[in-house]
Amino acid sequence: MATNNQRPPSGPPDGPENGRPSASVSQRRWPRRPDSSEPPPGCPPPGPAPPPPESSLHYSQPSRVGRRPVLRWWAGGVGVVTLRLALRPGPGFRKAMRRLFRARPPPLRRARRSPSTCRNTPTLPLRLAGHPGVGGGRCCACPAGRAGRTGCASGRAPFRPPQRLRCLPARSRVRCRPRPPPPCPAPPRPQSLVPAAAAPLAAAAAAAPAAPPRRPTPAGPYPAAGETEIEEGYSAVPPARETSASPSRRSKATSRRFASPSRLSTLGSNMDNLSDTLKKLKITAVDRTEDSLEGCLDCLLQALTQNNMETSEKIQGSGILQLFSSLLIPQSSCTAKVANIIAEVAKNEFMRIPCVDAGLISPLVQLLNSKDQEVLLQTGRALGNICYDSHEGRNAVDQAGGAQIVIDHLRSLCSITDPANEKLLTVFCGMLMNYSNENDSLQAQLINMGVIPTLVTLLGIHYQNAALTEMCLIAFGNLAELESSKEQFASTNIAEEMVKLFKKQIEHDKREMIFEVLAPLAENDAIKLQLVEAGLVECLLEIVQQKVDSDKEDDVAELKTASDLMVLLLLGDESMQKLFEGGKGNVFQRVLSWIPSNNHQLQLAGALAIANFARNDGNCIHMVDNGIVEKLMDLLDRHVEDGNVTVQHAALSALRNLAIPVVNKAKMLSAGVTEAVLKFLKSEMPPVQFKLLGTLRMLIDAQAEAAEQLGKNIKLVERLVEWCEAKDHAGVMGESNRLLSALIRHSKSKDVIKTIVQSGGIKHLVTMATSEHVIMQNEALVALALIAALELDTAEKDLESAKLVQILHKLLADERSAPEIKYNSMVLICALMGSESLHKEVQDLAFLDVVSKLRSHENKSVAQQASLTEQRLTVES
Repeated sequence: MATNNQRPPSGPPDGPENGRPSASVSQRRWPRRPDSSEPPPGCPPPGPAPPPPESSLHYSQPSRVGRRPVLRWWAGGVGVVTLRLALRPGPGFRKAMRRLFRARPPPLRRARRSPSTCRNTPTLPLRLAGHPGVGGGRCCACPAGRAGRTGCASGRAPFRPPQRLRCLPARSRVRCRPRPPPPCPAPPRPQSLVPAAAAPLAAAAAAAPAAPPRRPTPAGPYPAAGETEIEEGYSAVPPARETSASPSRRSKATSRRFASPSRLSTLGSNMDNLSDTLKKLKITAVDRTEDSLEGCLDCLLQALTQNNMETSEKIQGSGILQLFSSLLIPQSSCTAKVANIIAEVAKNEFMRIPCVDAGLISPLVQLLNSKDQEVLLQTGRALGNICYDSHEGRNAVDQAGGAQIVIDHLRSLCSITDPANEKLLTVFCGMLMNYSNENDSLQAQLINMGVIPTLVTLLGIHYQNAALTEMCLIAFGNLAELESSKEQFASTNIAEEMVKLFKKQIEHDKREMIFEVLAPLAENDAIKLQLVEAGLVECLLEIVQQKVDSDKEDDVAELKTASDLMVLLLLGDESMQKLFEGGKGNVFQRVLSWIPSNNHQLQLAGALAIANFARNDGNCIHMVDNGIVEKLMDLLDRHVEDGNVTVQHAALSALRNLAIPVVNKAKMLSAGVTEAVLKFLKSEMPPVQFKLLGTLRMLIDAQAEAAEQLGKNIKLVERLVEWCEAKDHAGVMGESNRLLSALIRHSKSKDVIKTIVQSGGIKHLVTMATSEHVIMQNEALVALALIAALELDTAEKDLESAKLVQILHKLLADERSAPEIKYNSMVLICALMGSESLHKEVQDLAFLDVVSKLRSHENKSVAQQASLTEQRLTVES
C-alpha cells in the first residue's frame, strides 16, 4: 500500500543492484518526453514531490501502524510502479524485477513541423543515460538506435517517425557497436545578409519609406526631435517601430524565434565565428590582404545585420575600432565597407563616443572629398549616425570641417536628378540635420556657410522625391527658429516652394511638417507678404472648409493649425492690408463668416482676425459701419455663461481696437458695447480682465458723459480698486490704475471723485505717480491735480496718508524726470497749498530751493511754471 512518507533515494537509482523485488509491470507508450518532471496522464502521482527526470527507485520507511515499506519506481516513459516488499521475495518477484530493469524506454518523439509557423517547435537534447547508443545529444549509429531515431539535436536531419518499441530480454538485444554518428546534412546557405550598400545605389533609392515626423518623444533608441539615425535601405530614416496593432502576433513570433535550440545554436556558432573573424581581421588589417580583408568585413556586416548590439559590443571589446582609421583610405576597395560598418555600429548610443575616441572622424571627413559615390554614401551615413544625439561627435565633425564639405557637395550635386544622386543628397541632408540639431552655435555656423539657399534650391529641384523633401523640411524647421536665418529665407523663393509643396500634399503628417516650417517663417513680415502673394491663404481657407465639420482628432488639429497660421499672416501690416482689400476681399468676407459659426476654433480665429484687421482707422471705421460690432457683441453674449476664455479675450481685443478712432466711440457706446463688456466684470481670468479694462478706457476717451456714467458705478470702481492690488498680474494692475485716472480726467466730475475716494482709490493714484512709465506718471499727476482742485477737502486725509508731498519733492529733485512730470508736479503743489496740513509739509521740505533751480530749465514751460510756483510758495510762506 502506498504511503505519503516519501524521502529522496539513498543510493544510485539506475542499477539492478538496488534490490530485486517482485512485481507486475504495466508498460505503456506515452507521447510525452521522457525527461518530463511529471508522470504521464492516467498514472497516479508517486507522491507530493515530482519524480526526478530519469529512472529512479524510492524507498519509504514502515509507517507507525507497522505496515511494510513501499518502493515506488518511476521508469522514465514506462510508467509508475508501486512495489510492496514481501518478507520473503520469491523467484517470480526477482524475474519480474529483472524484466523491469531491462525494459527499454520509448524513444524521443520530435515535434512535427507546424504548418502555421513553418518552424520546428523546440525540443531538448537527447540525454537519456539508459538509452543504448545515445549520449550527449548525439544520434545512435546502430540499427537498434536508428530504428527509434527522430532527429539529431541540431535540428538539421529530416524528421523520421519513431518505430514501435519492443522490450526484449537482455540476451536477445542487439549489441551496439561504437560507430561514429552519421553526418548531419549541412544547412542551406542563407541569403546574403550584407546591407544593401554593396548593391548599386539606384536599387534602394526608388522606394523610400516616410521619414519620422520631426520632433518625436525621444523614446529609447529612436531619434530625438529633429534627429535621424541614418539607415542603409533609406538613408537618414530610423528603423520602423513595431506598432501595437497586433501584440499577440508579435509576442508569438518572438517566443518562437528565441525558443528554438537550432536557432540558439546557430547564433552561438555565429558569435564564435565573429570572434574568429575579429582575430583574423586584426592580422589582415596589418598585412593589407585585400581578399582576406574583404571577407572579414563581409562577416562583420552580416553579424551586424543579425544582431547589431551584441556585435557592436564585441567590436568594442576587441579593440578593432582603432584599426578602422588605418583602413579608411581612398585607394582601398574596402573603404566603403569599413565606413558601412562604422555607420551600423554608430546606431548604438554607447558606440558613438568610442568612435570619436578611436580617431575615426578625421579620416571619415577626408573621405568626403572622394569621387566614389558609394564611399560618399557610407561616409555620410557614418558621420550622421555619430553626430546623432552626441555632443562629442558634433564637436569632432565641427573641428574637422566636415559641414562645409557637405554643403559644397550639396551645391554641386543639387541639379542632378538621378536616383543614386538623390539618395546621396538625402544622406548629406540627414547628416547636417543631426550635426546642427538643438545647437544654436552650429546652426548659426551653417547659416553663415550659406546652407539655406542651397537647401531651398534643392527643394525646388527635387520636390518629387519624398525622402529628400522631408529631410529639407526638417532642416528648415531647425534653422527657422533662429532670428538670423529669417533674412536669408526672405532672400530666397522659400514661400513659393513651400506653397507649391503644400498644394501637393494630402496626408496629415506631411502637412503638419510643412506647418511646422511655416509657423516660424511667418514671424517675419517680408515672408508673410511672400506667403500671401504665393497663395497660401487660399490653401488655408480650403482646409478650414474641408475640416470644419469633422470630429476626427487629426482633422481638428489641422483646422486649428490652419486657422492659427491664417491669423499669424495678418500680423504684418502689408500682408493684412493686401488681404483686407478695402473690406471687399474674399479672405475678409470668409473670415466674417467664421464669427457666427458654432465651432469655437473658428469663432476664436475670426475674432482675432477682426482684431488684426482693425489696426488702422480706415479699416476700423469701415468695419463699424458694416455691423461688425453687433456680431462681436452677439459672440460675447454666447460666451458669458460657458466662460470660454480664449473667445472672450479675442472678442474684447477686437472691440478695443475698433474703439480707438474717435468717430467710432459714440457709435459703439450707442450700440451698447459698455453694457456688453461689463457683463464680464466678475471674470477671474487675467487675460479677460486686461482686455475688458482696455476696452472701457478706449470707449470713455474724450467721452465725458460715458466717463461720468461709469465713474458713478460703485461696483465697477470697487472692482478697479481691487484689481489695482493685483501684483501678480502687472498688466491688470496697470490698466486698472489708468482706468481710474481716465474716469477722473475725462469726466471732471465731483461725484466721480467722491466715489473713487470712498472706494479707497486715492492711494493707488499716488502710487501710480511713481511708475516707471512716463505716460502713467503724467496721467496720475493730472488726475491728482483735478482731485486737489475739485475735492481737496474730501481727499485731504488720503493724500496725506499716501505721502504725496514727499513723492512730489523726489520727482522735482530727480534730474531724470521728464519735463511734463516736473511741470505737472509744480501745478499739483500749488493746488495742495489750500490744505493746511499739506501746506505745512510743503514748507518743511524746503520746496523753494528745488523750484528755484528749475527756473533755468531748458524747457520754457517748465521754467515759466517754476517762476510761478516760486512766487506762490514765497507768498504763502
